[in-house]
Amino acid sequence: MSEAELVVQREDGPTRGRYVIHLAPGYDAEMTFRKEANGTIIIDHTGVPPEYEGRGIAAKLVHRAIADAREQGFKITPVCSYVVAQFRRHPEWADLRA
Repeated sequence: MSEAELVVQREDGPTRGRYVIHLAPGYDAEMTFRKEANGTIIIDHTGVPPEYEGRGIAAKLVHRAIADAREQGFKITPVCSYVVAQFRRHPEWADLRA
């Protein structure tokens, strides 16, 4: 599976949502979030099937959320340990942290 085939989709519900990449039938990578009344999203989980780990897929999910936050003007509260670590590695995202 090439990088170009990894398409991140955002699915929004009234109070929750997720960023997802459909990898193969029955295999999805996802990053879930809760929505706060003030527009902030709380990213609470990131998961990639073990067969697909180590390919930068989780990072692609986070980068999409960062791009959406910049474009749409919302803040992110990272709770998921992976996303917390990514925020630590990217000080240029500090303005997006709620």
